[in-house]
Amino acid sequence: MRLLILGTGRMANSHAKAFQAIEGVQMVGAVDTIPENLATFCDTYGIANRFSSLDDALAWGDFDAVDNITPDSIHHPTTLKVLAAGKHVFCEKPLAPNYGLAMEMVEAAEQAGLINMVNLTYRNVAELHKAREIIASGAIGEVKHIEASYLQHWLALRDFNDAANLAGTWLWRLSKGHGSNGTVGDIGIHILDFTTFAIGQPIVAMNSRLQTFQKVPGDRIGEYVLDANDSFIISAEFANGAIGTIHSSRWASGHSNDQRLRVYGNKGGLELSHGHWGSLLRVCAGEDVATSTWREVKAEPVKTNYQRFVEAVQTGVQADPDFRHAAELQKILDLALVADLDRKEYRV
Repeated sequence: MRLLILGTGRMANSHAKAFQAIEGVQMVGAVDTIPENLATFCDTYGIANRFSSLDDALAWGDFDAVDNITPDSIHHPTTLKVLAAGKHVFCEKPLAPNYGLAMEMVEAAEQAGLINMVNLTYRNVAELHKAREIIASGAIGEVKHIEASYLQHWLALRDFNDAANLAGTWLWRLSKGHGSNGTVGDIGIHILDFTTFAIGQPIVAMNSRLQTFQKVPGDRIGEYVLDANDSFIISAEFANGAIGTIHSSRWASGHSNDQRLRVYGNKGGLELSHGHWGSLLRVCAGEDVATSTWREVKAEPVKTNYQRFVEAVQTGVQADPDFRHAAELQKILDLALVADLDRKEYRV
């Protein structure tokens, strides 16, 4: 599979290392509007064909698929161009800034019959797949209650009184005007996927509360208005009638990048924790329920999103998570923004 890398920023390095390790994959070209980034990236990974625009790369066209690692707001227009050129697409999350644009990408990919996948990173966690298997087996019974969280503390680590500590491109993540939907848009899609994939149930109704905390007087640093949400809480009802809370924050001191999922049924419970330190899956079911005994469950490694994408392109068989799934998650994120404004519950 001949792969074109679209966008050579920081995230592109992890993608390149993953694809480089897969037999049969050749990274044959790369695109970036910043010459120095493009040169450094291509030199690092031995990529000969370098382009300053996507149009130039498409005119060349000697590749099978595109790994789209552009900024969030650029996913939509660039992916549509790539699909129109008949190339398969592996796109970073979120698929698009809103559900309407995401569905345009879904329809374009499906009508063209092209492989389309979204890099929902935590699908690479083996314990998440094991949790899904256990829940689907009925080992904990009918799921009744869910609690899920995605916690980061990078805002708590910032000194907003120190001007030197505020430099850098990260400020766009705090500003709606620079394309950010805050914590909901950035990591909300991950914890929604983490939860719904594990329990095998979509969200059918929800309400939400979002909060943006003051960081500096006037809520502005240079051109950046700091108005994107820092924390959110979603109260959700799932298709089987279970209810739960899904929440996230960038102010969770002591948590660099941690996900936690707790699922309780009428025959037992399951708890999954994942972070930079690794993963832990525990189950309390059957006779163990009466004694509150939790037992660790090990999981065998699973194929990564990168591997599944390559196999899909090679075989022509669509793999998950696809564009349509990501669009359905985007619908929930869009509703979270609306529900926060009017405090109403919404059916999905």
